[in-house]
Amino acid sequence: MFDPQMELLSTQLEQVVQNLKSGADDQSAWALALRCYKAAKDEDEDLELAIELQDLESLQEILDAWLSGSRLRTVHDRDVLKRAMKAYRKSLKVTRLDAESSIGGGPMSSGQNSTISGIRPPERYPPAIWAELARQGRLIDAGHGLFELPPE
Repeated sequence: MFDPQMELLSTQLEQVVQNLKSGADDQSAWALALRCYKAAKDEDEDLELAIELQDLESLQEILDAWLSGSRLRTVHDRDVLKRAMKAYRKSLKVTRLDAESSIGGGPMSSGQNSTISGIRPPERYPPAIWAELARQGRLIDAGHGLFELPPE
């Protein structure tokens, strides 16, 4: 089930398009697309029209435009990505602080700076979010489920 707080609307719509292309039940797929769109509480007129008219070509064009960056994602998706980045940065900061507090040894030492550059992102967000942030260049996929912030 679509969780509008943690998932991208675009990911759900991509699954609907794949289901429709593979010959799934048209009515249930379009009903799912409409439920997800309404749950996201977004106001994209072109997207709403494509879903209501059950226009697979238009929906695919919108998804392709999002992927290419020629069209802004929905406000919902941008908000979810922003919250995910904030959660990632906070988790990275806490991880670094934890490492710095134990690296130096005793309480009288000056400690050392952490060399941690990447972490496993918070699990409350699905992998599709982190993959999208890496595709956009806002994170770097370091492999093995680790992500890093790009150099500034």
